[in-house]
Amino acid sequence: MGKGFATKKSTSTKKKFLNSPKEPKGRLISWSPWPSADFQTKYPAFPFVLTILIIIVLQWYFSLLR
Repeated sequence: MGKGFATKKSTSTKKKFLNSPKEPKGRLISWSPWPSADFQTKYPAFPFVLTILIIIVLQWYFSLLR
């Protein structure tokens, strides 16, 4: 009587792909380890957030100069 484990080993004719063919491979900048090629799809708001942070830091810096 089986205890929940398969007794026969089935072989699949389909190969399993670890990486989806739709995902880009490699890097945005070939010599740089960062960012990965899918960075823009993972973090689409990154340029906007970075721009806001730069503006805030510059406003703080200029307020200290006065």
